[in-house]
Amino acid sequence: MITKKLSEISLKISSGLTPLRSNPIFWSEGNIPWLKTEQLSLKYIYDTNEYITEAALEKTSIRVYPKDTLALAMYGEGKTRGNVAIMKKPMATNQACCNIELNKDLADNEYVYYFLKNQYKEIRDLASGVRKNLNTNDIKNFEIRIPESVEKQKSLSKVLKTLDDKIELNNLIKSKILIFSKLAYDFWFIQLNYPSLLKKELVYNKTLKREIPVDWQVKSLWDIANYVNGLPMQKYRPNNNTDFLPVVKIREMNNGINADTEKASKDIPLSAVIENGDILFSWSASLDVKIWTGGKAALNQHIFKVLPKEYYPKSFVYFELLNYLNHFKMIADLRKTTMGHITLDHLKQSKILIPPSELLLKFENYIGSNFELIVSLDEESEKLIKLRDWLLPMLMNGQISIRDAEEHIAKTFEQNG
Repeated sequence: MITKKLSEISLKISSGLTPLRSNPIFWSEGNIPWLKTEQLSLKYIYDTNEYITEAALEKTSIRVYPKDTLALAMYGEGKTRGNVAIMKKPMATNQACCNIELNKDLADNEYVYYFLKNQYKEIRDLASGVRKNLNTNDIKNFEIRIPESVEKQKSLSKVLKTLDDKIELNNLIKSKILIFSKLAYDFWFIQLNYPSLLKKELVYNKTLKREIPVDWQVKSLWDIANYVNGLPMQKYRPNNNTDFLPVVKIREMNNGINADTEKASKDIPLSAVIENGDILFSWSASLDVKIWTGGKAALNQHIFKVLPKEYYPKSFVYFELLNYLNHFKMIADLRKTTMGHITLDHLKQSKILIPPSELLLKFENYIGSNFELIVSLDEESEKLIKLRDWLLPMLMNGQISIRDAEEHIAKTFEQNG
């Protein structure tokens, strides 16, 4: 291993720019990806949430960085500062991103990514000023321990990349499963295109103000499930740091459990305990519906645990909630107001179409196992993440050989089938 400053193994290290927001020629119908630090929690950045125009490139000093550039967050909310990611296509960035264009003759971008990821705390500690921000000089002068041979760097990073590639594949499969399942739900229950429904007699329903199959009913979201609110977990603090349940707030519901997640005693009411496969419905501030896959946990207030009532499959309840949630958001947008929260009255007043029980059973038989597969994929990914995070410092510090690390990975893959 040799020690080098990042600037010594890079072609260029620079920050991006935010074109003037008030000038529409920089933003209107833009097609150039423009990256912000909020996206740097991911390893690979394939696309961005915002885009700029060619005019922004011509009339400002902003530039497009090449594929495989590393972007490191110099500042940002919460834990953002210090996050690092790899651009998977050319893109511009804002000024909070420090963009590292490595010399490929000296450094493997995957190795440098993993090294910087392992040095997250050390990088954050470089920050100065009242707002605790980093600057490009901090990054340029940051020292990295690196094998002199690029091939050796690639051998090390390949071990960790094997795990990340499998995690990414699991996420891709999960995404496609959800898309397929939603399409099936829409086809059966929104478009009413299930073959046996094409021959059904339709009757006009005054409540929905449209025709529906003669043997279908109109009910509410309240009729198909029980909604159990979480509890204020500050009342249930654990007695120690080893025997506890992680607390699931809206942040954890969306992003999973991390080192900053609050802890609760295991001695909480059973109604507030959640398990993998439970439907969670955040009803305050941020409206969303998720299948929980983060393991046994304590549910905080402002989130419902949704328990399907008898005769109503989990898959049907999940998609009905998801479908109606979009309706709530649309109404809020049309009225130009913020839907602060959903009350029990909203659930009771909702109007949904309920098919006969035999059709619900057919639907559950068709896609119900998809939800079990989603949970299984996330459980496997969680194991791989833990293994990767254990191997990362060991490999970087030379505490484990590449061969031993590969054996650990092979054993884990074998156990997961």
